[in-house]
Amino acid sequence: MSNLFKPKAFTSKALEPKPFTSVNQLRKNPRLINAYDRLFNKAPLVQSGRTAYQEIYHDGLATLRYYPAAATAPIKYRIPLVFVAPLAINMDIYDLFHDRSLVSYFTAQGFEVYLMDWGNPSRKHANLNFEHYVLELMPNMLAQVRQHSGQQQVTLHGWSMAGVFTLLYAAATKDPDIKNIIILGTPIDAYASGGIGRLYRHAGNSFRWLQHKTGLHPRQLPATLLHSPGWSNALGFKLLDPVGTLKGHINLIRQLDDRKAVEAHATLGSFLNNMVDYPGGINRDMLLKVWMENSLSRGEFPIGGKTAYLKDIHASLLAGGGCNDGMVTVDSVRPLTRLVGTEDVTFTTIPGGHVGLMSSQQAATEFWPLMANWLATRSS
Repeated sequence: MSNLFKPKAFTSKALEPKPFTSVNQLRKNPRLINAYDRLFNKAPLVQSGRTAYQEIYHDGLATLRYYPAAATAPIKYRIPLVFVAPLAINMDIYDLFHDRSLVSYFTAQGFEVYLMDWGNPSRKHANLNFEHYVLELMPNMLAQVRQHSGQQQVTLHGWSMAGVFTLLYAAATKDPDIKNIIILGTPIDAYASGGIGRLYRHAGNSFRWLQHKTGLHPRQLPATLLHSPGWSNALGFKLLDPVGTLKGHINLIRQLDDRKAVEAHATLGSFLNNMVDYPGGINRDMLLKVWMENSLSRGEFPIGGKTAYLKDIHASLLAGGGCNDGMVTVDSVRPLTRLVGTEDVTFTTIPGGHVGLMSSQQAATEFWPLMANWLATRSS
């Protein structure tokens, strides 16, 4: 018989099933495990808010946190460091990662750290404004800090809108025991803040024209109409840097096999997705007085029926802006150095954007030591 028609011999391999990926094998794939956890089991990935603290004051909405200096710190500084938080964001920004926690960094350096946490306002708090936070809450909080620490002098740290709170408190109260002030990413000359600044300049001019012609102005709008919920604030932060948001997701896909990278993405995502409400009164003051009317650029600000002057601030000042901050540019922050009444002024640029200057690895590596050294020489 021709070999052409000779049947092929059967072997056991012919009956073997084709290889397939078992469920157990899938469970051992780090990319699939990390992808599943990122989508459906986020909580264990989030690393923020791990540093222990004590609540030493609570007024029903706002809370004062205390982070004691580390027992292992080589030096203990006398003057406490008080973080004044902005609204809209959650407090995770101050304790974002184990190796990028601002509160842990400073307690390890030997500072007694306090944090003003404004809580989670709702629509019933829509009428809260600058006067409430600057002239009522901040004095109460600082009285608690002084009583608890046993020290009269304090250092105030204000990022973003909290820098406005800090400057207005210092100028309006003329508190003589503010030893040092740190201001980061705060719009002083709002019109100098790139495209956003130009937009607000035009809006301010338009509203002044409208007021001249009709007697109407947005400051007459009820605060309840300007109240913004947390989800809209979260969306606003993301829209400030849509390219960066997209890059973050792309990098996540590329690094799905890296558990640390997935944890970092989940942690930052948790922070950005869990913003809190912005009271309408604060929105009105911030949008109109700070951005559209650009009051701080003139070194003065109307508050509590009076005018607060930045020249009345005599504390040592460290100010800075993020190199890539598209919301509050370096040029917007820098004018503060010539408006305050102190001669001990330091200005610096900081790696990162508006959030990154507080939380990025580069800012932690390059700027935090500079900030700690500056403060250490002024906190003995």
